[in-house]
Amino acid sequence: MIAAADLLSVWESGVTAGNAQRAALLHAVARPDVPDLLAVPVGERDAELFALRRSLFGRRIPVLLACAECDEELEFDFDTMAVPQGGSIADPITVTEGPWSVVLRVPTCGDVLAAAQSSSPRDVLLARCVLEAKCGNDSAAVTDLPAEVVGRVVDAAAQADPGADIQLAVRCPECDSTARAELDISVCLWTELDAWARATLLDVAKLAASFGWTEADILAMSPLRRRYYLELAGHA
Repeated sequence: MIAAADLLSVWESGVTAGNAQRAALLHAVARPDVPDLLAVPVGERDAELFALRRSLFGRRIPVLLACAECDEELEFDFDTMAVPQGGSIADPITVTEGPWSVVLRVPTCGDVLAAAQSSSPRDVLLARCVLEAKCGNDSAAVTDLPAEVVGRVVDAAAQADPGADIQLAVRCPECDSTARAELDISVCLWTELDAWARATLLDVAKLAASFGWTEADILAMSPLRRRYYLELAGHA
């Protein structure tokens, strides 16, 4: 069980951070025993973030999508146990397209962080993840790869690490079309943590004003006990 005070510290560190940095903060909570999280493949990280989400907020994530065809709102619960659980990834990966041959590895958390700090994230990921590129027998730079080869490389990386790109596809009951969306667990989990943190701090303020307790004293209580004291103070 993760202490409420520790979760608030993570939230405080990530309030002004970007999405990639927040994902790294959450991953450190999910895997405090791993010394080098930057070397972990993105799909493995996301599987661990789904597990963290289950431990904090439960198994199912409420999702609201709008149908692109008829604007119907589609509301459902996504079962986090349905995502790939992560596993060994065969590295390196070889992609061939005509005379081109590219050897690559799947992106890691460190690659994603580096890409997030660049104005050209895809170029950074390619530069970091492509180990070798050739046209015929001649070596080539990553910047020389044709668009169709880059597309094949991106597809190959996604297929090798399917947990890194969770796509939702839901049939619309009104027009029978399929609504599609990406589920980014790091963004989703941060949004939930942010809502929890703000609600928890509000409870702390109410209890401190009512009983004079310190934040540490209040956070050390179980959620049930805090809720009971809020009821006694007339705040629930």
